[in-house]
Amino acid sequence: MSCQHTDELIHGHLDGELELVKSLEIEKHLSACAVCTKNYERLRRLRSALGETTLRYLPSDRLEERLRSALRQESKPERNRTIFQPRWLVAAAALVLAFIVIWIVGRSLVKPDSGDLLAQEIVASHVRSMMADHLTDVSSSNQHTVKPWFDGKLDFSPPVKDLSQQGFILTGGRLDYIGNRPVAAMVYQRGQHPINLFVWPATGSANSTETVAVRQGYNLVRWTNGGMTYWAVSELNLPELQQFAQLLR
Repeated sequence: MSCQHTDELIHGHLDGELELVKSLEIEKHLSACAVCTKNYERLRRLRSALGETTLRYLPSDRLEERLRSALRQESKPERNRTIFQPRWLVAAAALVLAFIVIWIVGRSLVKPDSGDLLAQEIVASHVRSMMADHLTDVSSSNQHTVKPWFDGKLDFSPPVKDLSQQGFILTGGRLDYIGNRPVAAMVYQRGQHPINLFVWPATGSANSTETVAVRQGYNLVRWTNGGMTYWAVSELNLPELQQFAQLLR
């Protein structure tokens, strides 16, 4: 895929609107093209900035009510002779235009669901790790080798479990970047299917039950446990991926 073609499709890829084949082609191009990667990161930061609540302006709940009330007052029979005077037409048009502009801007700056954005990032990282042949920074099936490798590289110590007896083989780990922060990525293998398990500290202390999602043909399972947030992603069928999540809980 050329840089020009990538530039034409990058917005659709960022919004998760492309079919899987096109997304894979873009991910492959980004892994090899520093210019397009820089442009992609700039657009991702811009999207994140536009989602900040400090940029959002929503009209008050009473704005529409006040506009309707003002228009009703001007349309009363006894005022028929004056409502069509130029100054009233200008005022009414200005009020309607202001309402339309505020409504459009408010809708465009509504913060997207953070979970959906994270899911898109996680799928992109999962695909990129396989396309660039960079699943692991440390390759080992020994949890006592993988866990210490993260020491000094993260501001937390990710839990690493050996699930080989249950058919989920630990193959290593790597550093990744999700949700504007460094995270740990543990890699497991189930048959021919790699599983990326992303881990970072949770914002709250309460544990949460698992939630599932499907993005671009990949299954995702998300949960919080022991002060950590977990995201598992794979093309593995959903029941087996949920079994994997249960074993880790």
